Amino acid sequence: MATQILNKGVSRRRFLSGMVAASAASVVGTSLLAPRKALAATDTKANFSGEVLSGSHWGAFRAKVENGVWVDTVPFEKDKNPTSMINGVREVVYNPARVKYPMVRLDWLKHGYKSDTSQRGDNRFVRVPWSQALDFFYHELERVQNNYGPSALYAGHTGWQSVGKLHSAGTMMMRAIGLHGTYLGKMGDYSTGAAQVVLPYVAGAMEVYEQQTSWPLVLEHSDTIVIWGSDPVKNLQVGWLVPDHSPYAYFEQLADKVKNNEIKVIYIDPVVSDTQKFVGGEQVKVNPQTDVPLMLAIAHTLYTENLYNKEFLADYTTGFDKFLPYLLGEKDGTAKTPEWAEKICGIDADTIRELARQMASGRTQIIGGWCLQRMQHGEQYAWMLVVVAAMLGQIGLPGGGFGFGWHYNDAGSITSNGPLMSGFSGVTGVDPIHNGSYKGYSSYIPVARFVDCIENPGKTIQWNGHDITFPEMKMAIFCGNNPFHHHQDRNKMIKIWRKLETVVSVEHQWTATCRFADIVLPATTTHERNDIEQYGNHSNAGIIALPKVVEPMYEAKDDFDIFRDLCRRFDREEAFTEGKSQMEWIEQFYNGARLQGRGLGVRMPNFKKFWEEEGFIEFPAGTEWVRHESFRNEPDLEPLGTATGLIEIYCKAIADMGYDDCQGHPMWFEKKERSHGGPGSEKFPLNLQSTHPKHRLHSQLCSSTEHRATYSVADREPVYISTQDAKARGIKSGDIVRVFNDRGEVLAGAVVTDDYMSGVCRIHEGAWYSPLEGGKPGTLCTYGDPNVLTQDIGSSKLAQATSAASALVEIEKYTGKVPAVTGFHGPTAVTDINPLFPAMDLE
Repeated sequence: MATQILNKGVSRRRFLSGMVAASAASVVGTSLLAPRKALAATDTKANFSGEVLSGSHWGAFRAKVENGVWVDTVPFEKDKNPTSMINGVREVVYNPARVKYPMVRLDWLKHGYKSDTSQRGDNRFVRVPWSQALDFFYHELERVQNNYGPSALYAGHTGWQSVGKLHSAGTMMMRAIGLHGTYLGKMGDYSTGAAQVVLPYVAGAMEVYEQQTSWPLVLEHSDTIVIWGSDPVKNLQVGWLVPDHSPYAYFEQLADKVKNNEIKVIYIDPVVSDTQKFVGGEQVKVNPQTDVPLMLAIAHTLYTENLYNKEFLADYTTGFDKFLPYLLGEKDGTAKTPEWAEKICGIDADTIRELARQMASGRTQIIGGWCLQRMQHGEQYAWMLVVVAAMLGQIGLPGGGFGFGWHYNDAGSITSNGPLMSGFSGVTGVDPIHNGSYKGYSSYIPVARFVDCIENPGKTIQWNGHDITFPEMKMAIFCGNNPFHHHQDRNKMIKIWRKLETVVSVEHQWTATCRFADIVLPATTTHERNDIEQYGNHSNAGIIALPKVVEPMYEAKDDFDIFRDLCRRFDREEAFTEGKSQMEWIEQFYNGARLQGRGLGVRMPNFKKFWEEEGFIEFPAGTEWVRHESFRNEPDLEPLGTATGLIEIYCKAIADMGYDDCQGHPMWFEKKERSHGGPGSEKFPLNLQSTHPKHRLHSQLCSSTEHRATYSVADREPVYISTQDAKARGIKSGDIVRVFNDRGEVLAGAVVTDDYMSGVCRIHEGAWYSPLEGGKPGTLCTYGDPNVLTQDIGSSKLAQATSAASALVEIEKYTGKVPAVTGFHGPTAVTDINPLFPAMDLE
C-alpha cells in the first residue's frame, strides 16, 4: 500500500507533464531568476528604505536599505575593532550561488532512491514545487524508517549554528526529524575533536570552549606568554554568537608591554602569525607535527635542572611518577632530551633549554591553539601541554597556567553581569512516531568517521572506551551545514557518497553538499527573517535584535516554516511549534532573560519597546576571573571533573582502554605523513596546513563574490609558500599553481612569503570544492579546496577525530590551459527531461 502523503499539491506526474512544452532550461533559466522583491510589493520590507541594526558571526552592523534592497553595511558603532569580513555579509543574500527554489536532482526525480548515484555532483537539477519537494522528503523518511529503522537515517550532523536564538538550523532539523523518529547521531566535532575527548580525562573539562582568564589579569601578572600554534588576532574576528571584538583592545595593550619589555611573548609556530605581526615578540620555528617532542624536551629540562614545582605536582596532580620513566628513557630506552628532540622538531638543543628556563623564570601563561590537535595523535599535544603547565605549577594563578580557547568567542574579555537567553530546543518531550530498533548497530558515530561508516557498515571500531558498530546508512539530512567542507579526502568521500540512497540539504547557498544532494530546499539567510541574539560571546555584553533586513529572495523559506510544513505531513506541527509563531518564540526568549535580569539587578524594557525602539541592550560590566582558581584555592572542595579530582598526568581510565595509539600518559608517536625528513616527505616534501581562514568563517562567505575578490589570487584560493620553496620551483606570487599528492590535485594562486619556513605551505580550510568534472572522483579542483589533499584517518582510537593537519603535498607551476572556476553558481540547465519515464516506486 502506498504511504499516505498529506498536502500533496501538484502531483509528480502532472508537474513533469507540464514541462513538455518547455525545455528544462526554462525551468532553471534566467526567466525565473528575478528576485522575490520584484514580485512582493506588499511585503513589509519590499519598499523599505533606511537602516536596520542586526548582527552576524562577524559582528554587529547597520544595514543600509534602499527600496527593499540592501545596498551597504556599516559596522555597529559599539564595535571598536570591526572585521573587514562584515563587508561580505550582504553578499550572502545576493550572490550567484544562492539557492533559489526547491530542486531535485534529475536522475533522483526519475528513479527516486534507485537512482544512479554516480551522477551526484554533476549539478543537474530540476525545479519542483515546495509541496512536492516536502512530499518527497517525508516519503523518504517513512521508507527508511519502515524498511531499515533509525540506524539507517543520519540526521545528527551539524556545523556552525545560525546566529539567532530561534533559527538555529541544526536544532530545527533535529527537532522536526526527532518528532518523526529516532535517528543516527554524531559525537564530537571537527574543530576540537581530539582535545575535547582527552582533556576531560586529564583536566576535568573540555577546556577548548570555556572562558579564559581575564586579559587585565594576564597583562598585570604574566612575565612570559607562550602562544603555541594559535593565532588569536586572526581568529577572533568571528564568534559563535555575535562577537563584540573586545579582546583586541587587550592585544593593543600587550603590544605596548612587549615594546616596553614588560612581557615576553614567544610564538611556537612554523609561520609568522598575524598575532605576532600585531603584538611583536619572538618566534621559535618548529617543524610541523613535532610539537610533542619539543614539549617532552622542555619537560625533561624542567625536571633535570630542578626547575619544576614539586609541591604543585604533589598537591594537584596524579601520575607524574608513572610518566617520569618514559620521560627519562627508563621505559623505552630513549631519554626525551633536547638533543633527542632537536633531530625531530628542528630546534637546537640549547634553544629548547633556554625556552624551558624562560618559562620557569616567572609567571607564564601558555596559550594553546586547536590546529595542533587536528593531526594524527592530536590528543598527545593537548595532554602534554597540560603536563608542562603542571610542572611549572602556576595553574590557577592570574597570568599563569594553560588555556585552549584564547582565540575563540571573545575569550579573555570580562564577562558581564547580564542574563542569558534560552533558545529553541531540539527536543520536545513528544514521543517520535518511529522508535524502532537499531538492530545492534550504534546509535551514534564519531563525526569524523561518518564517511567510514557509509563505506563499512557492520565494522566495529574503538572510540573513547566504547565499541562503535557502524550501521548501514541509507539516508542523510543536512541543514545549514556543509560536510563537503568539513570532511577530509574529498575524492574518497565522493566515491563512498554514492552508497547513500537519498541525501537532503536545506541551505541558502549552492555548496558542494547541495550539489551532491538529491533534494535541495532553499532556506532564508539570517537577514531575511526575525530573530534575537546575545551580543558578545564570553563577554555577554548585551542583547541585540536581529530584525529582518530584506524580504526573502526567490522561494526561500525560514527553517521554522520548512520543518513546520514537514511536520504537518505526519501530524506533529503542533508539537514542533508548540502553538507559537516565530515572533512569539522570540518574545518568550527575551522575557525569560528579562525575568532573569531582575534577579541580577539588570533592568530591561518590555519586549515591544526593545524590538520597536531600542534594538540593543548593554549589560553592566562583570568582574575579573582566573581560570582554575577555585581548584587551586580549594582542591578538595572544588575538584576537577576527572576520576581523581586532580590533573591526571597518568590516566588509569585511558590506560585501561588498552589502545596502542593513546596510552596512559602523553607520548610521541611518529606520523603516517610528516615533512622535514618524516615518513612520505621524499615524494611530497611540503606539509600542508589547512588552518582557519583569515577572510571567512570556514566555508561561509566564500560565495560572496566581491569579498572573495579582495583576497583571491588569479580567481583562486591563495596557497602560501615560503620564498625558499617557491624559488626552488620557479614560482612567483600571482602564479596559478597545482598543489597535489596521491589523493588529489587543486589549483590555487601562489603567495610567496618570508613568513613561512621552508617545507610548510598553507591553504585555508573552507575554500569551496570546485571540480573540473562534477561528480567524478580524482578530477582537478579548480578553486583550491584543501580537503582534496588531506587524509581521512582518525587521530587515535581514543577520539577518532580529524587528522587534517597530517598531510603532505608537492607544488608546481601550472602550465596547462587554465580552466574556469566551477564552484560558485547554481545548477546547470537540464535539457533532457522526458515526461514519459516511469514513475518512482512510492510503495
